[in-house]
Amino acid sequence: MERRTHYSRFAKFAWFALGYNILVILWGVFLRASKSGDGCGQHWLTCGGEVVPSAPQLKTVIEFSHRITSSLAGIVIIVLLVWAIAIWYHDRGENTRRILRAAMGSFLFVVFEGLLGAGLVLTGNTAENLTPERPFWMAAHLLNTLVLVAFLTMTAWFADGGGRLNLSTSSRYLALLALALLLILAVGMSGSIAALSSMIFPSTTLAEGLSKDLSPTSHVLLRLRLLHPILSIGAGVYLIFVTGWLKSKAPGRPGVVRWSNILSILVVTQVAFGSATLLMLAPIVMQLGHLFLADAIWISTVLFIACFLENESGEGSVDTV
Repeated sequence: MERRTHYSRFAKFAWFALGYNILVILWGVFLRASKSGDGCGQHWLTCGGEVVPSAPQLKTVIEFSHRITSSLAGIVIIVLLVWAIAIWYHDRGENTRRILRAAMGSFLFVVFEGLLGAGLVLTGNTAENLTPERPFWMAAHLLNTLVLVAFLTMTAWFADGGGRLNLSTSSRYLALLALALLLILAVGMSGSIAALSSMIFPSTTLAEGLSKDLSPTSHVLLRLRLLHPILSIGAGVYLIFVTGWLKSKAPGRPGVVRWSNILSILVVTQVAFGSATLLMLAPIVMQLGHLFLADAIWISTVLFIACFLENESGEGSVDTV
């Protein structure tokens, strides 16, 4: 069924907000990978005790620019929320309520994102400093980022004409979709641990890195690093087969077919790219590409689930047989 967009300007802005936040996330990866997270010292909101650093080093410029772009991301989402409230105020329909709820979720988690970033800085969990708490900080930061991206994606999707999600569909389908999301979250958190261990304990060759991973005397982060490729391959296989099978259960739904196919292509590309990143000992540019593909997989999964669960006024409903 052809979906009509009633809020085209807002929808375009919502997609822009999503895209801009992806750029901010990638800049954050560059910040971490370049070991510039301590560029402003343990100061927040100031940078080295100054509102604007007067004699910045390169890492200070990188850290300060990340704070500026992150602040702008917050402003963009505030505008998104205010606009969503205005739309809801003038048209208090079911669709505007969905848009507003998704925008409110985006705002809530961008606030959490800022607080987690501030926590990392204030506790000194930046650059090459390793504390027992840092893996948990990074995992929480990663989890919050993915939830934020999901809310931004759904805000744009609803504004672009997405319908009500039918959560009363088969419990088996819901369980399969929930597992897909959980697997991606697990892969992401294992990836944050792998990236941290590679930065703190760098290796000059692949063989050296593998020996560290398998050594019983290595730091626990190194011994956990192998979880990431194992989880990634397992989750990738699961996503391809489950979305392919669910696609056959939703005939006549072009959105389901489209996002299933896109997701399969992205997963295969990510496995190949991740393997190349590992073989090249994870240079920064490869880390950026690897995370971009990970974000694209997450967004595609969210959109696949939205299209699969969409209730199009009773038409094209999901086959529950």
